[in-house]
Amino acid sequence: MRRPLSRGFTYYAAMRILLVEDDPGVRRFVVKGLREQAYAVDIAATGEEALYQAHINEYDLIILDVMIPEPDGFEVCRRLRKSGRTMPILMLTARDAVEDRVSGLDSGADDYLTKPFQFRELLARLRALLRRSTELHPPLLSVGDLSLDTAAQNATLGGQAISLTHKEYALLEYLVRNAGRVVSRADIAEHVWDESFDPFSNLIEVYINRLRRKIDPDGSAGLLQTRRGAGYILKSCEDAESGGRAQVTGAQAKSNVADRKKHA
Repeated sequence: MRRPLSRGFTYYAAMRILLVEDDPGVRRFVVKGLREQAYAVDIAATGEEALYQAHINEYDLIILDVMIPEPDGFEVCRRLRKSGRTMPILMLTARDAVEDRVSGLDSGADDYLTKPFQFRELLARLRALLRRSTELHPPLLSVGDLSLDTAAQNATLGGQAISLTHKEYALLEYLVRNAGRVVSRADIAEHVWDESFDPFSNLIEVYINRLRRKIDPDGSAGLLQTRRGAGYILKSCEDAESGGRAQVTGAQAKSNVADRKKHA
């Protein structure tokens, strides 16, 4: 079981973040912490890299250092907003002058954090920004007998705890939040994995199969289904059971027709 970060906040695991930071030490520290919390994190060390990454990928949030190789964080923020990018931007800086904070916020940033900082404060600010930018979600999610506590990152099935890795949990939360609709491999890769993900690998299939074994051990519920050529769908127990009953009924009808033909 994972320790709750804060029982008062909803936790968003299935989120992709771009970290723009040129200091290797700070970059390693932040990336390690975020990935341990199941966030997918991409990295950029310069303003040009940041603009390129934001152009080719969809991010839920950007952590943007001010003092990066040109263009600096202020200019990157201005260009992103000018191009229509609306994701939350949290600016990091070692400069604590009021003028700098004002410049950052005026350039389009949503929040400002001064170095050095405590990692738990960074996480709290991320959660606050993500709550503002997305529909508020209850901390407890459920699909049939499957329940998720998004604050504690725990999952249970019929009241029994499910042992999950960080990545398995992030994938499961994304599927639960999108329960009842088909999500493609591209959707999953974009929200659960980072830029290092190889689109030609079978990693998603591997994790889907792991989850399927954990949330539906005997395969009778049909909770997590594959839609060939489209993606995957997480269905409620009621939907899965009704689908199973429909299949049984259809099979019985075919059998009855065959019997009648034999007797005729």
